[in-house]
Amino acid sequence: MVTLETPRLILRRWREEDIAPMAAVNADPEVMRWIRDGSVRDEQRTRDGVQAWESEWESQGFGLFAVEIRSTGELAGFTGLSVPHFLPEVLPAVEVGWRLGRSHWGKGLATEAAVAAVRFGFEERGLERIVSIAQVGNDASERIMTKLGMRLARETVNPTCGRRVRVFELSSDQYVTTTR
Repeated sequence: MVTLETPRLILRRWREEDIAPMAAVNADPEVMRWIRDGSVRDEQRTRDGVQAWESEWESQGFGLFAVEIRSTGELAGFTGLSVPHFLPEVLPAVEVGWRLGRSHWGKGLATEAAVAAVRFGFEERGLERIVSIAQVGNDASERIMTKLGMRLARETVNPTCGRRVRVFELSSDQYVTTTR
C-alpha cells in the first residue's frame, strides 16, 4: 500500500469511512462547478467513484489518493494520478488531478498534495509525461498547474460535456530540470 506524507498531509488509499466525507465534498455545487457538467454526486456515485479509483490502483499501479489532514485526521478530498479516458485525444497520458472540500481551499493544500503526486509519478512510477486538465475559467486549478511547472499544451473540448478545457503538461525531463 502506497502512502505519501507531506508536511501537512497524508496521501493514502481509500477506506470505507472516507465515503461519507468524500460524498459531502462531491455534493457541494461550488466544488463541482468545474467538474464535467457541474453536476453534484450523491453517496452512491461517490462510492462507485472510489471503487473505480481503487481498481485503477490495482491495474495501473497508481491512482487517486485520499487526502487526509495530518493534524486532525479529517478527509480533505483527493489528489493523484489517473488515465483521462474522457479526453481520448490526449491518450496515452496520465493526469494529475485534485478535488478538495471548500473548507480546505486557499491554504496551498491542493498544491502540496499535487506536488507529492507528481513526484510519485515521475520518481516512483517512471512516467514520461503527466498532464493536467482544467475547464477554461478554472483559474485556481491553472495556478496549481503552473506551480507544478506545467505548461499549456492545448485547448480543446471535453466530449463528455461540451465544455472547453485546457491541457497542461510536464515531461519527466522538465520535471528533473525544475526540481534541481
